[in-house]
Amino acid sequence: MELTADLTGHDPMSAMQLTPYAPGQARGTLRRPRSGPGILVLEHGELDGLSGPFTGLVMVSAAPFSHAMIRLLDLGVPVVMADRAQADRLPLGEQVWLDGERGLLVHPAGDMALASPPAWTAVPARTGDGERIELRCTVGDASAAGRARAAGATAIGLVRTEYLLPADDAVPDEAYYQQAFADICQAANPLPVTLRLLDIAADKRPSWLSGAALPGGALGMQGARLFNEIEVQRIVQAQVRAAGRVARQHQLRLLIPYLTSVEEFLRWREVVLADLPDRLPIGAMVETPALAMMLDRLMDEADFVALGLNDLMQCLFAADRDQPALGPWLDPHAPALYRFLDGVAEAAGAQVGEIQLCGLLPQLPGILPVLLGLGFRTFSVTAHVLPYLHRRAARVPMAEARALAQQVCCATDSDAVRAMLTSFMEQSRLDPLIAED
Repeated sequence: MELTADLTGHDPMSAMQLTPYAPGQARGTLRRPRSGPGILVLEHGELDGLSGPFTGLVMVSAAPFSHAMIRLLDLGVPVVMADRAQADRLPLGEQVWLDGERGLLVHPAGDMALASPPAWTAVPARTGDGERIELRCTVGDASAAGRARAAGATAIGLVRTEYLLPADDAVPDEAYYQQAFADICQAANPLPVTLRLLDIAADKRPSWLSGAALPGGALGMQGARLFNEIEVQRIVQAQVRAAGRVARQHQLRLLIPYLTSVEEFLRWREVVLADLPDRLPIGAMVETPALAMMLDRLMDEADFVALGLNDLMQCLFAADRDQPALGPWLDPHAPALYRFLDGVAEAAGAQVGEIQLCGLLPQLPGILPVLLGLGFRTFSVTAHVLPYLHRRAARVPMAEARALAQQVCCATDSDAVRAMLTSFMEQSRLDPLIAED
């Protein structure tokens, strides 16, 4: 029997419903940073200086799809989000119980047990009626790759190579990448590994890149658009050559980021292949609506395709995902988002299950059944979240998921979608506080 929190006997007025972000449960003193261990309350702008020890996080006025927030998933602690009004009511300095999957903060919490997280398993993930899905992991280093393998990932779906940097802030070269890639592959062994080539953006500027090489903001020069810049070109070339060497001992694929057209993909694929001693699978990362609308043609050309949902949503909603003030526009419950993804699935046809979905969206509570209902079957997520998704998938009957997806696409607004997801979670026993045999 799974341990669950017992709310019996606790004043319901002491429970705060916040926004769930990273799953897990924690108990401790609610504190501001640098005031001792416990559950920290942070402003979004304080993420750069985040340091431990802490057992959970309450993020205030955060940008949930920002790179800084998404990297919190790697910490393995529960995270919830609060708006400004909720933050003013937080009981700082007092003991609380936090559930990151349900978004629940309870006070007082003296005798409340912590639920055991889902067990890591090597058994492939399946839906409630036995349909297999692929749960892969997105990683930024060898330690994360090791956690992904232990958590039961079927592959390393994406390596964020932009976060691989020498400790001395030196410019990375071929020798550095060869060692870094080999370490990741060894930690993940025997899982296949997909390396996303250098994906620099405005908030992912490495120290070696000059300011002139990165003009524009969220929709400016990033990803493959920077591959013509001499500084970036040299690094990408070093990555490709290093990958070619490592691929002789490990199963590798390469992914080209932030593309806008099929022609752009074909051009950079030829450049990449020219630096490879042996042929490797080359994939396209779809992060712009323009390329998503050409998915049928792209799938005829690329060896594989991944959807980068964070940037795709940023483009779709015209909202910089790194600005907290624009967070409400990046709405994971907007019917328009699922109508768009339904069109993507239709364009992919029978190959929709092979498209890898990357990003925060599949990891949010209640969203996985909708994506399954639209036809997607392959997801690359954080290792910490993978066992939770494994459990959620096992409780999803596919016939009901398909009906849910249709209802969501026909919904008139986000409130209606939230209500649909809440009802579905209750009916399918997706509530993490429900005990299971």
